Amino acid sequence: MEINRCPWCHGDEDYIRYHDKEWGNPLRNNQKLFELLILEGAQAGLSWITVLKRREGYRQAFDYFDAEKIAAYTEKDIERLMLNPGIIRNRRKIVSAIENAGAYLKMMEGKQTFSKWLWNWVDGEPKINYFSSMDEIPATTELSERISKDLKKRGFSFAGPTIIYAYLQSAGLVNDHLVSCFRHPGNNP
Repeated sequence: MEINRCPWCHGDEDYIRYHDKEWGNPLRNNQKLFELLILEGAQAGLSWITVLKRREGYRQAFDYFDAEKIAAYTEKDIERLMLNPGIIRNRRKIVSAIENAGAYLKMMEGKQTFSKWLWNWVDGEPKINYFSSMDEIPATTELSERISKDLKKRGFSFAGPTIIYAYLQSAGLVNDHLVSCFRHPGNNP
């Protein structure tokens, strides 16, 4: 029996595994949310599969997304990363990851964690959409625009509304699995 999946993941085993096991699953772990935000920023202008295929390279290159270590990176670290074939070697994206680590750490010093701050935008529960085709799924929403604006105010970069909407989808704050997909909550009572 063939499993119905969202069409964007067809044709690549890594993509299928990511779709089946990760995309749209509610993620509440601060460190994992930070990692995903950095990876989504690295994706800007590229396809997600490009980043997904380099995820382990990113983990190794960026100290397994230890925000304190990343925030302390120097010009020497930037040069090291620019020579690393295991990541996307874009200086602006590398610098953004360092700046975002500092902004993330500032948020973690507050009264609420990054995860709680993020999930408060959806009252702690995933927003489930009921789209029938990929054409219906927006690239941005009013929610992603508000979150993007707030993140930028806090010092984050590579966090525009399109990146943030993809982030919300992948972190499971928004569930955009098509209604025909076996992963849509309506198909899993």
